[in-house]
Amino acid sequence: MTSNAELREIATTVARRAAAFALQRRRDGVEIAASKSSLSDIVTRADRETEQLIRDTLAATRPRDGFLGEESGGGSSQSGLTWVVDPIDGTVNYFYGIPAWAVSIAVVEGDPEPSTWRALAGAVVNPIAGETFAAHAGGGAQLNGARIHVNEGVDLSLALVGTGFGYDAEVRRKQATLVQELIGEVRDIRRIGAASLDLCSVAAGRLDGYFERGLNPWDHAAGALIAQEAGARVAGIGEGPADRRLLVAAAPDLFERLHPRVEPFYADWE
Repeated sequence: MTSNAELREIATTVARRAAAFALQRRRDGVEIAASKSSLSDIVTRADRETEQLIRDTLAATRPRDGFLGEESGGGSSQSGLTWVVDPIDGTVNYFYGIPAWAVSIAVVEGDPEPSTWRALAGAVVNPIAGETFAAHAGGGAQLNGARIHVNEGVDLSLALVGTGFGYDAEVRRKQATLVQELIGEVRDIRRIGAASLDLCSVAAGRLDGYFERGLNPWDHAAGALIAQEAGARVAGIGEGPADRRLLVAAAPDLFERLHPRVEPFYADWE
């Protein structure tokens, strides 16, 4: 039976290979292949090629495992494990040449549904920064092999908080009303544009907290585990599992202040 630590090493190895491939494709020149939920929600050819590389590699290494990817959808699992993949998280950053994008790979036990799965291992690789974040359940979180931990003892008024916005213009306008209220209650707010890196930033103490609505499973599968293993509390509506309705991540003491502040805004939002 493969241990969680071994699964982490598989995730890390595949993510690094895929990140190097995506970086070379970026240097070759970006080609938009399609748009998804809106004209601003783009897919590059590199997204599709990178996911195919990941899928093929994992199929060769772990043929009985399932697969859930942003671009190519799912594949059934015979082992009870599923790999949840975002081939390029932060595609708009990737397209514009902003060095804040990453390959995110996690492996989960159970159905590939955030409300019920158990994340076992994950890796997030930003090749431009030369950074690999990784974790496995019960094993702590690492950045380039060194242990990382969330910031503790931070009051909400001194917290640097990350967030993100939806692709639909009306959704963004609505989300901006919460930011307008919250920005005077915290140290400041950051919008980096890649959920996996936001969660890893919480894990590494680069952000004190993070919240966002509208995340897909592949957006947070690896990053949420890394944040949790670094000491963060990660939850959604009613402090249940994070899902598309809401994800909040912070050290437990800050979480107790941040979550009640943002959760009511999203609780009744269909």
